[in-house]
Amino acid sequence: MTDHTVTLTQAERARGTINLRPKDAATMLIIDRNGARPKVLMGKRHESHKFMPGKYVFPGGRLDDGDRRMVATGALSQICEDRLLKRAVRPSASKARALALAAVRETFEETGLLFGSDEFGVPELAPEGSWSEFAGHGVFPDLSAITFVARAITPPRRPKRFDTRFFTIDASALAKKIDGVTGPDSELTDLVWVDFDEAKALDLPSITKVIIQEVEARIAGGFAPYLPVPFYWEKRGSFVREEL
Repeated sequence: MTDHTVTLTQAERARGTINLRPKDAATMLIIDRNGARPKVLMGKRHESHKFMPGKYVFPGGRLDDGDRRMVATGALSQICEDRLLKRAVRPSASKARALALAAVRETFEETGLLFGSDEFGVPELAPEGSWSEFAGHGVFPDLSAITFVARAITPPRRPKRFDTRFFTIDASALAKKIDGVTGPDSELTDLVWVDFDEAKALDLPSITKVIIQEVEARIAGGFAPYLPVPFYWEKRGSFVREEL
């Protein structure tokens, strides 16, 4: 395990006084490798949001109870599951699975993209809410198409804190698209496909830029499953980068 530190600015450290427990969350980097340069899908958050207004982000959000109960086809690779369980509170295979499914669900909610397989009919007994709507389109989420690539915990003393797992999925795994999900009144007001250099030029949260650089390096390294998964968290005012 390696341990590196990244110095935070004073402004980045001064964020309130209450140290909230981070909530489990998941986000998805959708990668299109059909062109000369890989591209990633980014969404612009609504300007009215209290958390990261107007920033470009990957689709994602908090883990929901339904994510533990949604049926799926395929399974996470063993190496992804093992790394999801490292340094986790109450680790379990079911939680690792739920985190990956949360990334699929949040992607559907925020972009209208359904990643999975439409070869097995309509999933039965899908949890109420977004998963029921997802299943109604005749798509099973496919865990085997998902790769765990990074983890980051929001620093202490912030008004909102998340323990976020970053996943990737290839754009070719798209089963169906629902139009009209993004727009001026939506959580994500705009979606753009950008290469990594273009992505880094957008108005990004600092951790998002770091993760883009990590995934860019991972792709350059052949996207081999044995490549390390970085884990960012704050220790005594500095970000620590571990490798899971």
